[in-house]
This record gives sequence, C-alpha cells and structure tokens, in this order.
Amino acid sequence: MVLALKLMGQPSVMRMATRAVVDKGFAMKEFQLEIDSGVVRFRVSGKVEADHMIVEMGEGDRKREQRIPITGPVTIGAGLPGFFKGRALVVGDVFRFTMFDPSILSHKEMLIKVAGKTVISVKGIKYPAFRLETKVWGQTLVFWLDEKGVLLKEEGFMGLTLVRSDEAHAPLDVEGSAGADFYDAAAIPVKQALKRAREITYLKLKVPGLRDTGFNLAVFNEGRQKLSGDVLEILQEKGPFSVPLAKSAVDVARHVKPFLSPEITIQSDDPALVEKAREIAGDDKDSRVMARKLMGWVYENIKKRPVTSVPDALAVLETRVGDCNEHAVLLTALLRATGIPARECAGIVYTDHRFFYHAWTEAYLGRWISMDATLNQMPTDATHIKLVHGGLDKQAELMALMGKLQLEIMDYTYDSID
Repeated sequence: MVLALKLMGQPSVMRMATRAVVDKGFAMKEFQLEIDSGVVRFRVSGKVEADHMIVEMGEGDRKREQRIPITGPVTIGAGLPGFFKGRALVVGDVFRFTMFDPSILSHKEMLIKVAGKTVISVKGIKYPAFRLETKVWGQTLVFWLDEKGVLLKEEGFMGLTLVRSDEAHAPLDVEGSAGADFYDAAAIPVKQALKRAREITYLKLKVPGLRDTGFNLAVFNEGRQKLSGDVLEILQEKGPFSVPLAKSAVDVARHVKPFLSPEITIQSDDPALVEKAREIAGDDKDSRVMARKLMGWVYENIKKRPVTSVPDALAVLETRVGDCNEHAVLLTALLRATGIPARECAGIVYTDHRFFYHAWTEAYLGRWISMDATLNQMPTDATHIKLVHGGLDKQAELMALMGKLQLEIMDYTYDSID
C-alpha cells in the first residue's frame, strides 16, 4: 500500500508491504510487515505457536522478541479478501474474527456483518455489491464486495476511502495526490482562543458527550486531571518533585517497575542507547536534573519532521529525525536506560485555536511528572490533555474519540509553579 499524506504542511509518502501465511481457513500462521517512510524503515515479523505469537524485530545482536498470548485462531487484514472471495454471502450473515494488527502488535475481537445489498459505481462501472460493516477501535468501517467476494470499496477512519483500481492506474500521480493536511483534519477546534498557551497552569473545559463514546474514562481522573460530569480540569504539576535516583529495582515502587523494562520499540537496554543516556546524564544522581538533561538533549538533537512509521527509539537515535511520537519514544527509552521509570503518553495539546493530537512522556519522580521533548517542557503546560498512556496498542484506543471529541473552554489561569 502506498499512502500519500500531507502532514504539518509537508507532503509525506508511506509505503507499507504485508505478507502473511494463512491456513485453509485463513487463520494466520506467519506474517511480515515493512513500513518505509523515506526516513526510516520499520520491519517486524511473527509466527503463531500454540497459545502465543512470537514477534521479532531487528537483526543480529539487536534482534528483539516479544511473546503475545492468544486464544484460538487469529486473522490478519491481508487475509480477509481471500476469506470472502468466492464465498456465498447472505444479508444478515455475521462473521467473528480475532483480528491482529501488525503495526501495533495487538489483536482485538471483530464482528463483520453483511448489512445489505446495493449497487455501487467504481470508475463509471456499476456493480451489484454486498455492504459489510464492522467497528474497529470504536469507529465504523464499511466495505463493499461484489457478488464474487472481490473488494470494491472501503471507507474508514478520518474519511479515508479506498477504491479498487488496476495495476496500470493505481500508481498514477500517487506522489502528488495528498489532499487536506491529516493533522488539520484530525484537529479539534475551539471557539475561545488561549493566549500564551505554553504558560497555562490550569485549564477547565466542558467535554460534552464523552461518556457516550465508549472510551475508558479512568485516565481523566489520574494525576493532574479530574473529570466531574462533563467538566474536565487539568492542573499543572507543582514542585517539589526532585528525588534521588533509586539505588536498585527494590527501591522502585511495584506499580512503576514495568516502566523500567525495555520493550520491542523502547530498547532501553541497547548498549548504544544506554551509553548515550549515561553520556547525557553525566554524574548527576538527582533524577529530576537527569530527566531535564535527557529531555533537553532530545529537544536539541532530534530534527522536527513528520515521520509516517512506527516510533522506534533506536531508529530515532540513529536517524535524529521525527515528530512528537519519535521524541516521546526516545525520551522514554533514555529515561529508562538511566533507571528512571517512564511511559509514553498520547492525547491532545492546544496550538493556534485548535487542539491537535500529540505525544509526550511521563517520568516517575516520586509521582508521575509530564515531560514534552518536542516543546522542551517539564512539567508540560495544562493544555496537554492525556487520553492514554502506554504503547501502540494503548494509543490505538484514541481512534474511538477521533471525530467525536468536542471541547469548550470554560476557564484557565497562569498561576506560577515552584
């Protein structure tokens, strides 16, 4: 798949290739995924074994392995056309799958219903077609198959539409086909302008309809955020939060120990990354001072540029290029490499009369403290609204809010912090 996008005003092309081995029932046995953004190339592969999947990333000494528990057969998107091709469909049929997404290394139950039969036009030709519907991450996905089960059209997230073409026509002018800016399309406008947004320490908003989205609201009552009814308040963290570095894993609170461990895209135990973290931190033992040094280094040394790929800390360290996702994943890895528990966060932040989807980091300094390596803020201003924390599988949950989130600014202040 070749996807041409405009990101932050810059044209960007992502090339993604998926290869899957499936059994006769189209259950996945093996997969390979490669994403090429023109800046970085992300590769991951996996194999199903009994009640788990073994996923591998990297090569040689840098090869990473992750075991993902599964129950029963799993399906991959690349296998769905084969599953439906030639299958006799009847309106009202329902198909249940455990769908695996290799880009976020996660699987989820999916029900696909044959919702109706209609006639659609593709490149001026009319086809009798079945309309199939499903929900993925809280968003409705609709696709149309002809009477032989061949995919004709698909409509999904953010209004993106795929239409069947042929080998001759599909590549034409792909490089220049990017339309509206993807960041702009996903942005959430607000009526009231926030002046000096980077200095705001308290923000109060009305978030109507949030409870009807099916989104997990627990994060809105954690740390610096508080949700009461449909009113959300964010209070920037106040000091002091300077603590000595833990001498050993025993000294780290049980609930934050997982945020010291390396992950498949947060390679905090890689020798090159550990060496760089120690070089930046120097001889300091105060975790707050170390965290600020690491954040400042990422801010100064990573070129701000949109990258359409899976954020990978080691790749960012090598390429020195990325957007907020790359800044967040690298800072998270550097913090863990120095013994500071850290986690990625995703949410929205205010810029230029709108809230944009954004990623940053939290470091555990006796309590969770927000850090934004893209903006060089610690703690972050109160317009940073956290929606999830965790890896790509958690961040994918944001899809449930896209196009549904509404915000109304009620109050804000610039109280000084210690």
